[in-house]
Amino acid sequence: MSRSTQRASPLPVRHGVGPSCVVLPAGDWPTVLDYFVHRFTAVTRPQWQARMSAGEVVDVQGVPITETRRFEQHLRIYYYRQLDSEPRVPFEEQVLFRDEHLLAVDKPHFLSISPVGKYVQETLLVRLKRKLGIDELVPLHRIDRETAGVILFSVQRASRGAYVQLFAERTIEKRYEAIVHRPADFAPPAVRASRLVDDDTHFMRMREVPGEPNSETHIEVLATGADWAHLSLSPVTGRRHQLRVHCHALGMPILNDAIYPVLRPEGTDDYERPLQLLAREVRFRDPLSGAERFFASNRSLALPPR
Repeated sequence: MSRSTQRASPLPVRHGVGPSCVVLPAGDWPTVLDYFVHRFTAVTRPQWQARMSAGEVVDVQGVPITETRRFEQHLRIYYYRQLDSEPRVPFEEQVLFRDEHLLAVDKPHFLSISPVGKYVQETLLVRLKRKLGIDELVPLHRIDRETAGVILFSVQRASRGAYVQLFAERTIEKRYEAIVHRPADFAPPAVRASRLVDDDTHFMRMREVPGEPNSETHIEVLATGADWAHLSLSPVTGRRHQLRVHCHALGMPILNDAIYPVLRPEGTDDYERPLQLLAREVRFRDPLSGAERFFASNRSLALPPR
């Protein structure tokens, strides 16, 4: 399976994009080229041949992969992801804080954190690498493409582990805000804890199932209107889509959610109707300096009329 790699690579960062890496699986393809054509169906054989001729596909030693190189199980290969066309996300990120170890950024709606699917250049990580010139930049956590708000990045490899440990030990306090549909019997609990698993009906979705909880969210009502509520959401755990699923399960889905309760077709982004979910603030004690860190988004949600 291909993935973006953060280990030392024989290929440099190019236009803000680090090389991706694939480890050849068990199989009997005649050449590496044959496997790549089979594995990456969106790229044609002539396109791979051109990339190989340009030296843009190499092994772990930096040796260029030629179109005649024999297939070899477990061989690690590096290459650049490329898209012929990529839609522009018409919103800008804002740097909140930067020092030699840490970067805090206020992300807009509709911008992916890292290259995925039809987005490479139009991702927060690549934009920041290009603007700031920090090739070792790595996101320390994730929020959905549709969600806006505070994201933390590690600036250098040497100190990255200390910040990663904060998330592993759950010593970082994160607070979100959301505008949700308000049902007639609106009475959200102070805490929602449930077991979340992948939804077998679609890879994009998660769902709650019976069993020991593996997710927990603290809920506070900030304001209400006739058919909406403004909530503060503090996740204790960080399951994928946790806040969106918990709100949906409580009968109060987040406004403009394109996945819950109904999954909309891909490519139907409505820039006038962003998901009303915001990673409002992050608070923690810096593991290197001991200083109290607090970063808050400058963005706001669209409160409906009361």
